Amino acid sequence: MVTDVHAHVTVDSAAQLARAKAAGVDRTVLLSTRVHPERARTLDAVRAEFARLTAVIGGADAAPDEVRAAMGEVLRALEAHPGATLGFASLPSLLPDERLGDWFEPYLSRPDIVGIGEITPPPGQAARIEPVLALSADHGGVPILVHGFAPNTLDDLRTYAALAARYPSVPLIVGALGGFHALELVELAAARPNLHIDLSSALQVFAVAAAAREVPEQCLFGSNTPYGDVVAARHTAEAAIADPSVRTLVLEGNFQRILGD
Repeated sequence: MVTDVHAHVTVDSAAQLARAKAAGVDRTVLLSTRVHPERARTLDAVRAEFARLTAVIGGADAAPDEVRAAMGEVLRALEAHPGATLGFASLPSLLPDERLGDWFEPYLSRPDIVGIGEITPPPGQAARIEPVLALSADHGGVPILVHGFAPNTLDDLRTYAALAARYPSVPLIVGALGGFHALELVELAAARPNLHIDLSSALQVFAVAAAAREVPEQCLFGSNTPYGDVVAARHTAEAAIADPSVRTLVLEGNFQRILGD
């Protein structure tokens, strides 16, 4: 079952999943978002959405009500498209550690919510995600997807790898192929089997090829919709990965193994 592990729910989930079907994707993992650049119709509207995105990835605080509203979009899409979708649960940025369990319980108790993410710590503060890894470990090791592109830094990626070593039962997925630090991420993953790489938003095809060659069982297909296109992402993966058995791992097998499918 081909799975897109990194897609933010859009304002038109039916059209989003039709595009996934055109890419030969059977199942899409939907992540919440407070930003919807796909609805912008003018340059000023695009700028406004990307200004919000810059604040989010820069570590702007997310209040519980904002995150609940964003998760509501995910839940409605999951209910409208059963079988074709799974979801990850997000969290407010300032939630005290002792409240993490209460926050995640109603989400993780659902069979269609299978992980946590996308978590976006402020640049230079990746260590802040450790309580979420501890919670995941206590819940049998549900996968966690973390932001891997700028403005997060190479030191943040190194921190993710160190946390993965501390919590070996937790599949930790670094999003967007580590952004500008793709090759360093591949090296980190080679030393840490539970550190996984989402291949979405790759800046170079050779980086996808290098990841799939060096750590084939740790690479996961993703589109980063709406910032990437799922059809283009599928073409990139197939262009970069010549070995059909590795391609199958990346598109299907690795995430199925993480979920225990």
